[in-house]
Amino acid sequence: MRTYFLRRLLHAIPLLFVLSIVLFLVVRSAPGGPLAQAERNPNITAEQREQLRARLGLDQPLHVQYITWISSVAQGDLGRSIKTNRPVAEMIGERVANTLLLVGTAFILTVLIAIPLGALSALRQYSWFDYLVTTLSFAGQSVPVYWLGLVAILIFYVWLDNPFTGGPLLPAGGMYTLGGSKTLADLIWHMILPVAVLCSAWVAWYSRFFRASMLETLNADYVRTAIAKGLPRRRVVYSHAGRNAVIPLITMIALDLPSVFAGALFIETIFSWPGMGRLFWEAARGRDYPVLMAIIMINAVLIVIANLIADMLYARLDPRVRYE
Repeated sequence: MRTYFLRRLLHAIPLLFVLSIVLFLVVRSAPGGPLAQAERNPNITAEQREQLRARLGLDQPLHVQYITWISSVAQGDLGRSIKTNRPVAEMIGERVANTLLLVGTAFILTVLIAIPLGALSALRQYSWFDYLVTTLSFAGQSVPVYWLGLVAILIFYVWLDNPFTGGPLLPAGGMYTLGGSKTLADLIWHMILPVAVLCSAWVAWYSRFFRASMLETLNADYVRTAIAKGLPRRRVVYSHAGRNAVIPLITMIALDLPSVFAGALFIETIFSWPGMGRLFWEAARGRDYPVLMAIIMINAVLIVIANLIADMLYARLDPRVRYE
């Protein structure tokens, strides 16, 4: 297995190289550009615009710009922001902990809620509980997360009042109350709405997916054989069926894991959460190429790593899976 994963890592290098070329060309070909605001500013002379273009390296041919960028990335230098002139790594470092806290909490709660819901729904197929979970899952998959976030703010911030303080029941955004002390209780209070909205969307997908996987596994021959031999039903369901049913879910989870770093674009923007998703949106609006390319490239690396982790879990959970 060690040889297999080393080979996969070696294959990932040319994949990421090709991806970096595509990423660079797509971002640089976007309309507008980092000098769009400077070109519209009447107070900036043509000479100053050319000096700014030279400072940013935009006067060089496209292939020279790419070589300069990829060489710096390979050495751990993600460049400097065009808008703030700060190191991109420093800007990401300030936001990544906030995203890990918000999206990571929502992700863990989603897995802890969705798997039991999907399993119970499959075990009680066509019961009122199954119909309820199915209905809520369809609703969660159909409602856009940004709309749900706005509705949550309208209900819990605008309409409902806190019976103790007389203010809004839940805050509409931010990590802490402005002008207040940064306590753990205040942080949790501000996390309730964005985490709940994120969980509602993810639980809908994961529970529905795991229900289908669980039903397929429960109807397998080896499960019926284990039950016919007299093994306890609980042991058959959780040790045999559940263990195999979770394998397809691992792929889904592995592909979503990079979002724990990249952040939730809509949620962080709607709730003014200072995380990676909001940083990406601000960089996209301002055509801040170094920040955009750094976030997307790091996300691509995380996707490759997440897929490798998924393959390792396959072999761990299913003894039939062997990598030679």
